[in-house]
Formats: sequence, C-alpha cells, structure tokens
Amino acid sequence: MKNPAILIFVVFSMFATALSAEPAKPRILAMGDSMMAWHGISGRSISHAISNELEEPVLNKSIGGARIIYALPLSGALGMKIANQYAKGDWDWIVINGGGNDLWFGCGCTACDKRIERMVSEDGRKGAVPDLIRKLRKTGARVVYVGYLRSPGVGSPIDDCREAGDEFEARINAMSKLDKGLFFVSIADLVPHGDRSYHGIDMIHPSVKASREIGKRVAQTIRKHD
Repeated sequence: MKNPAILIFVVFSMFATALSAEPAKPRILAMGDSMMAWHGISGRSISHAISNELEEPVLNKSIGGARIIYALPLSGALGMKIANQYAKGDWDWIVINGGGNDLWFGCGCTACDKRIERMVSEDGRKGAVPDLIRKLRKTGARVVYVGYLRSPGVGSPIDDCREAGDEFEARINAMSKLDKGLFFVSIADLVPHGDRSYHGIDMIHPSVKASREIGKRVAQTIRKHD
C-alpha cells in the first residue's frame, strides 16, 4: 500500500474496531448469599438471568453462607459478611439479598425478634441492613433488595422460618418506602403450594427455574426505573 494516508486510515479503523469490540464494563453489581450465588458455576444463577434479560453483563460477588451480621475472624475478607462483597465500580444498580442465614443459623428461625431488630427496625430506619443500604446508595447506585423463596409447604428444612422471614421482609419493604432509589422485589408469591419445582434437591436453594424467574422480576424492576 503506497499511499500513506490510506495506510493511516486502515490502521485507525482497525484500532477503532478493536476498541468497540471490547466487552462492556458491568454497571450492575450483585451481592448476597447462596440464593444469589446458586447455579453460578453453570451460568444459570439469578445474576445470569438478569444479564440475559437485560442483555448486559452483571458482576456477581455473592457467596454461599454469607450473612448480614458476621463477626467471625476473616469473615469480612472472605466476603462472608455481605457488606464486604462490595466492589468499587461505576454502578448504576446494585442487586442484593441477605438475612436468611442470619435467621437460620443465628436463631434457628425461632425466637428471632432480637436478631431481626439488629438487622432492621420495624420502621426500616435502623439496623445493619439500613446502614448497608445507605452506604450503597451514597455511591450513586440504585439498589434492588430481593426477598426470599418461600418453601412449598412440603418437605423443606426452612418451613419453620416462614414467620420470621415474613417479619423481616415486612421491615425491608418499609425501608424501601423511605428511599425512592431503593426497590424491594418480593418473591413470596413465586412458589405455588406443594410445587417442588422451584427448589433444588435440598428444598432450600432455588432451582434453575426459580433463579430464572427471580432474575426476570429483578430485570423488570431495573428496566422500569432505568
């Protein structure tokens, strides 16, 4: 190619094409416990469903066993405390869940009043969850808080968690009314009574079907308010 101008144009075009081909940086961050993380290895987690629905990447930092309140050594560094899963970035949205492990492991889903109060007060203004949400909102991101799957009422180890879970989520819902940039996505009505198809073999974690449906609900909320 003898014409230098043509050569420069070709090189510039190739460079511009390479830049445009770079994958988009995620603007959505997912945090939480095993419900959010489940099926992550197979690419069929809730965050993957959100990504598929919105046709954009989602960074998932959730970890199985994570809690809202976690004081064990190294728990923060390992991301077992959900607040410590936050990754710096230019996030438009942060999708988060959490609290179930605090109830199940922290108080056995019985006599959980004190544990729930530590996480979020009845009016949604005080506690570890409101403190975390305020920190996340200060980054400029809007936040989607995802509720928990209910058991189908048959053969589930979390059947006894229903009342504590309902109370906890009522407080999360109250908290969402205080901030226009916070959205509570309830999935309490997702599982029909007696339908085991929304849970995995352990009857605790979501099936692929459930992860997909939860992701769709979250994506609808993001799309509506984006």
